[in-house]
Amino acid sequence: MSNSSDAAHKGNLAIYLRLLTYVKPFWFWFLISIVGYAIFACSQPMYAKLVEYFLKALENNSTAVVTIPVLGQISHEKLIFFVPVTLLITGLFAGIGSFMGSYFLAKVAINVVNKLRQHLFSHLLKLNCKYFDNHNSGHLVAKITYNTNQVTSAATDALKVVIREGLTVLFLLGYLFYTQWKLTLIFIVFAPLIGVLVNLAGKKFRKMSQKIQNSIGDVTHVASEVITNYRVVRSFNGEDYEKKRFFSACYYNLRQLLKMGKLSAVSTPILRFLVMLALAILMYIALYMKTSGNITTSPGELIAFLTAAGMLPKPVRQLSEVYGEIQIGIVAAQSIFELVDQVPENDQGTFNIDQVKGHLEIRNLSFTYDQTDKPALQNISFTVKPGETVALVGRSGSGKTTLMNLLTRYYEVNEGEILLDGKNINEYTLACLRKQIAQVEQRVNLFSTSLKNNIAYGVADDGNHTDHTDHLIQEAVAAACAAEFIERLPEGIDTPVGENGVKLSGGQRQRIAIARALFKNAPVLILDEATSALDTESERHIQKALEAVMNNRTTLVIAHRLSTIEKADKILVMKEGRIIESGTHQTLLAMNGTYTHLYNMQFNEHRSA
Repeated sequence: MSNSSDAAHKGNLAIYLRLLTYVKPFWFWFLISIVGYAIFACSQPMYAKLVEYFLKALENNSTAVVTIPVLGQISHEKLIFFVPVTLLITGLFAGIGSFMGSYFLAKVAINVVNKLRQHLFSHLLKLNCKYFDNHNSGHLVAKITYNTNQVTSAATDALKVVIREGLTVLFLLGYLFYTQWKLTLIFIVFAPLIGVLVNLAGKKFRKMSQKIQNSIGDVTHVASEVITNYRVVRSFNGEDYEKKRFFSACYYNLRQLLKMGKLSAVSTPILRFLVMLALAILMYIALYMKTSGNITTSPGELIAFLTAAGMLPKPVRQLSEVYGEIQIGIVAAQSIFELVDQVPENDQGTFNIDQVKGHLEIRNLSFTYDQTDKPALQNISFTVKPGETVALVGRSGSGKTTLMNLLTRYYEVNEGEILLDGKNINEYTLACLRKQIAQVEQRVNLFSTSLKNNIAYGVADDGNHTDHTDHLIQEAVAAACAAEFIERLPEGIDTPVGENGVKLSGGQRQRIAIARALFKNAPVLILDEATSALDTESERHIQKALEAVMNNRTTLVIAHRLSTIEKADKILVMKEGRIIESGTHQTLLAMNGTYTHLYNMQFNEHRSA
């Protein structure tokens, strides 16, 4: 039990120390904040000492002389002015110290959290597709928003209390030891009890914090799903179901928060009682020793001592409360570091080139997804010469989209290799490889910005389009047959499309996606059901435009409508991850095999319609 506790403590310390490494760039501000809090902490024993001088000033003895450290002896008459003036000066210094500590530490903490959030998001962009496949977006968003805020609490409020109140306790204890070290030992006797209570509460806070963070992720996940799929929710009358799901997630989060509040409400008064118990015993012993003549200090010195001792419960209580906040911050930091420690995409390639010719070769390619035994691709081999068009056909699940995902290295090849211009694609840097490929997917994803920014995304994504860029955008729009509907929009090409293009129809979104791929002007073009959401007339226009574009590009086409690929240089028929037929449209029809069956079935359906 003790071994696991020690391991957990070391783990907590390692996480917190790692979190503090983000403070390094702001060490000067951090140093100023510590100096400020040291000034504040020094002022606290001064208040207790001033009580002693105040009581001596109350003694109506004009001939008395008081010895003050540094200043030496001063008369009773001067003491009357010394006490209030020193009180004001002490208060001024305490205020300046508190300001320096709070402001500069907040400056450090805010910058640290901002840096941590940026680091988290930047690393998230580098992770491979497998990570996103296994983690829902709600929990990832919660890490960036809620969890980083929890780290803020540990890095600002908690650290502020630890430094300020910690130094205050040290200076007060120093004063108490200097004044009456025997009486001060009474407080030290209670220190282990306080430590045990704080440690037990901290463990509970840690467990509850993990549950709270998971519950926040659930709340965010349900909310984001409903907002993204609100049309489906309304179409299938799923409002009540989603309301129950969301309320259930909220209720679970509420219960965890209430448990956290209950623990905090119980631990704080218990700790306060222990400190007050120590103080009560201290007062009793002091009074007993004074009445019995075993203590020779003056009443003023004794009251100053008890005043300093009475100032201890507040900082001790705050230090105990902040331990729970630190545990919450450590849990949040741990969840963030778990993401940061995820291995990014394999980008060890070193080869860079402005533009490839587009010669593509697939050799003995096999691939199996994680957590499944059935191969998605089995021993695939074919070649595409520069400028050629190769079409992939087959039923859903035959491996067509998987092959495309391997070409762009969204997933790493298990067996075999993919060559681009004679080089293994692993030798290219990811940025260079993906620069060579433009892709139009069946499921179009647009950003909540203007049509122009969506079309120029990634190529001119700073939003500052030059005249040349605008000309290229117009050419891409015309080639994608999107000019007609864009001209009818209120702001033309500057019209915002809404979240994921919600203001556009399915066909319009697909034409924007095609324009985006054409604007990229990459030597390799991948069309994954690029015309699936278009009506027959629009499809004819775009198919004609695509044919003109494909003349100078190596093109891979996934198509269910076989009529759109009749002019392809080669058609590969896939089934269960294998290529079972290969040839031109006429060759495959003459074979009277799977392709012929698929073609005749679609032809009959079209004729019936």
